[in-house]
Order: sequence, then C-alpha cells, then structure tokens
Amino acid sequence: MLSFTEFGESTAARPPLIIAHGLYGSGRNWGVIAKRLSDTRRIITPDMRNHGTSPRETTQSYDDMAEDLAGLIAHIGGPVDLCGHSMGGKAAMVLALRHPGLIRRLIVADIAPVPYNHTQAHHITAMRGVDLGTVTRRSEAAEQLGAQGVEPALQSFFTQSLDVAGKRWLLNLDTLEAEMPKIIGFPEITGIFQNPTLFLTGGNSDYVLPEYRDRIKSLFPAARFAKLPGAGHWLHADKPREFEAAVRAYLDA
Repeated sequence: MLSFTEFGESTAARPPLIIAHGLYGSGRNWGVIAKRLSDTRRIITPDMRNHGTSPRETTQSYDDMAEDLAGLIAHIGGPVDLCGHSMGGKAAMVLALRHPGLIRRLIVADIAPVPYNHTQAHHITAMRGVDLGTVTRRSEAAEQLGAQGVEPALQSFFTQSLDVAGKRWLLNLDTLEAEMPKIIGFPEITGIFQNPTLFLTGGNSDYVLPEYRDRIKSLFPAARFAKLPGAGHWLHADKPREFEAAVRAYLDA
C-alpha cells in the first residue's frame, strides 16, 4: 500500500481529502497546504508508487496508480474528496472514471485527460548527473542540477526527493524513465464521473487548453473551470494561499 502522512481529523460534514502529487514529487511537497487545510478536515498526502517511501514497482501506468489510490481509500474509509496535480491529477481522473463511488468531489490541478508530447526524461538525466557521493546538503545537489540547466524552482522541487544521508534519490528513476510514454500519455478509457469536478489551472500554464474542454466535458459533465492568475503549472507552489482558498471554496460549497 502507498505510504502516506495525515493531518487533522475527520468530521461528519467533511470527508477526508486525499492530495495526489505529480511526477518527481512526494506527499511532503504538500505539507504546508495540507496543514493549513487540516483545520477543518482530515488531509491525506500519499507518496505515489515509485516516489518517496512508497513501494517500488515495475510499472507507472494510470490504471495501476488509480488502483493504488483505491486501495488507500479502502484503508482510510470512503468516499473521499480527491485533489490530484499533474501526474496525480491523471491518476485521480482514472480513479474517478473507474470507481466513481469512491469520490465525492474531484479537483484536477493543471492537467487534462489527454496525451502530451513533452517528455520529462531529461530531468532524470539531470538527477543522475548529480554526484551524490560529494553532496552533504540539498543546496549542493541543487547547484549541480543548476549547472545542468535545471531552473531554480525545479532544483528546489527535485531536491525535496533527495535522501542526503542515504546518498540516494527517493525516486525509482529506472521505472519512471521506462514508463515515461505512459506518464505523458492518457489511457483509452470509457465511463463518466457525474459528481462535481473542478479543473483548476495556472493562468500562465498551457497544460489545459480550450480545445480540451469537449473531451473533459464528455468524461466529467459536471466539470467547472477556474484559473489562478500569475501561476504556472506548479500552481500550488506559485500561489499557495490562492490555491488553498480555491480548494476550500470548492469543497465547502
């Protein structure tokens, strides 16, 4: 089962909220937002497979990630509210379409149910290029990533998945590299999720284009759309307070 951290307590009025992180992330990336949201509900931040301290597997398909989340919901008790960002958002959408009874409300953060053309494999090359034997602090790994052209925001993001003492990445880079076509793709899927769904995107991001809306509406007919001005793809990092406010408003509506 997925490893996870939990914050707050369940209430009769508000089900637990699971937050599924994106590629190269972990539940700890969401710690600050989770703590703030936990003042009114129980928050669960899992590490997705091949990330953080969750099991290492040989696949990274969205069907598998959706079943991982279904197992987590069975463990904590459902239905739940579910928020997924990027890769986690795709996994959340597949879960909603496969097992709609497990989810009350769905928030999809800056991703659409479509395949993308951009590979993220070059970031794996950069992480492998860090000489972990010489690293004593995350800042030193960030410097080595920067020397390979990784932008500052991603340097900080990636090094959160670095075990400095253990001299290792908390990412199964081999499987993530091998499964990259599945990660940037989206499975052929049928089904409809009728419950409320919010597609929350960054105003400066191009991940959810207007031409994707017909596809989104065919799968999620109750979908609504909102943008966070000034935010990019990592909208929760760019505008954390605004992201938190949007999540609160939608789940409590």
